[in-house]
Amino acid sequence: MAKKFARSTFLFLLGGLLMVAASSAFAAKENFDVWLGKVKTEARGKGISQPTIDSAFANVKLIERVVELDRKQPETTQTFQQYMEKRLPPVLVDKGKAMLRENRAILTEVGKKYGVQPRFIVALWGVETSFGRFTGGFSVIDALTTLAYDNRRAAYFRKELFLALQILEEKHITAANMKGSWAGAMGQSQFMPSSFVNFAVDHDADGKTDIWQTKADVFASAANYLSKSGWLVDQTWGREVTLPAGFDMSLVSLKVQKSMREWQALGVRRLNGTDLPSRQLMGSLVQPKGGNGQTFLVYNNYRTILKWNRSTYFAMSVGQLADLIGDG
Repeated sequence: MAKKFARSTFLFLLGGLLMVAASSAFAAKENFDVWLGKVKTEARGKGISQPTIDSAFANVKLIERVVELDRKQPETTQTFQQYMEKRLPPVLVDKGKAMLRENRAILTEVGKKYGVQPRFIVALWGVETSFGRFTGGFSVIDALTTLAYDNRRAAYFRKELFLALQILEEKHITAANMKGSWAGAMGQSQFMPSSFVNFAVDHDADGKTDIWQTKADVFASAANYLSKSGWLVDQTWGREVTLPAGFDMSLVSLKVQKSMREWQALGVRRLNGTDLPSRQLMGSLVQPKGGNGQTFLVYNNYRTILKWNRSTYFAMSVGQLADLIGDG
């Protein structure tokens, strides 16, 4: 009985300690008010006006849920198949085809201007926010403040926070309406503030770059991002392939690039067993973690998608959704 009591007491105390640790994600940091005061001072030094600072931080709060989500990235909690089933249900594909048809005029215009196939613009839109339906309900300032105050990637999110203040200073949106994901990604294209500053476009020329409500700006901003990141309009992203028995698995790496001819000679084939394309693109082999050995031969545009989001799962979902949407 005594042993059972001691063990149950130990487990109770351990559980309590874990609960305290979980609810005190910021305990090791300096006092928040002191820290925030330093942030405000630095913001003023970067040219952010006092009214913008006051508006942005008027009701700022730390959000422990944001820290929890930062610790639970999909590639550490889901298999590739689970992720793809969740991200690419048939209803999303059907909706993507409809969205391509519905917005064909502006997508064609934007695609020609930036050299990006419309189906990839629509695929990014679909994967990121289900075509604008789910853009995130977190205050971007609160989320970025939380992550900048947290220990894990403080320097990165501190920079993003200052850029978010710059966007407010330029009056593209108000602090109250600057909503986004738990990580501070904003609008229908889910741009981080740095992506907004570098790539967002006022396509309809109304004086505001609006990636929250204006489709023309959403599409042009996404296409501009891809274009400036190295997109090639005459290429696709990649395709699933099969490997022969005894294949040298050290070649399955983004660090290894070979021509179609070279991969063909090594026994790599399309999923249906036919030869690889005759066009001599350079490609690499990728096997998503948790993908049960599924192998993809990926090209330059896959690497460009990774610049948008450095997640194998994300890049695969965008590429496959674009394939399923097709040209409408």
